Amino acid sequence: MQTKPAHPWLMLISRSVLFILFQALIALILFATGTPSAWDESARWWTLMVSLANFVSIYLLIRLYNAEGKRFFDLFKFSRTEWKKDLLWFIGLSIIAMPIVGAPREPLAKAIFGDAMIATNMLFRPIPTWAFALSFLFPLTIAFAELPTYFAYAMPRLSEQINGWLAWLIASFFLAAQHMFLPTILDGGYFLWRFGMFLPFALFTGLVIKLRPSLLPYFVIVHALLDITTVLVYLMI
Repeated sequence: MQTKPAHPWLMLISRSVLFILFQALIALILFATGTPSAWDESARWWTLMVSLANFVSIYLLIRLYNAEGKRFFDLFKFSRTEWKKDLLWFIGLSIIAMPIVGAPREPLAKAIFGDAMIATNMLFRPIPTWAFALSFLFPLTIAFAELPTYFAYAMPRLSEQINGWLAWLIASFFLAAQHMFLPTILDGGYFLWRFGMFLPFALFTGLVIKLRPSLLPYFVIVHALLDITTVLVYLMI
């Protein structure tokens, strides 16, 4: 009896684990330098945590694809024959997706905290200029790390072990769930907010990539651009 590979399942939790580990490392450094409430203060540096986790994710994906005799970066090639159709599909789906993906953020924050700014202030805290500059590594690296982990690597390989629609739901769940640990703030409302605000994005994006995998490069580019705007929020603090 052939053993089913565990790699897709492990990759589903890998990023959440990496976020916690890198936050713990930062908290340890802060504690060693005498910073009070080191764990709470470590959350301030979440853009650096995700950048470090992204580098590890990319390294793992390269190794896993190489083990299958494939090239990881081939995922990001545009189809030469279908690119016009892909572009039209992407534009149309993006118009549909914008209200779906963006809708939960503020209403969910207000429902949980009573004020959307409370949730925002938990996540965005002042950081030094050098850390702000390094934060741009976050959107540049996440493009190659996040969606490829869940929907290019894990989801299709899970579909070989379980029902394909269940694989989509599981991969989407874990993509949304990883945000609860980015950063890890020990507050139940925060966990619920972070999971709930990203679940529609995860389900929608996963469904589109499941049905039309050639759209992955388009989603990767837009994902990076959106996260650049996330980093720019620090300019308003």
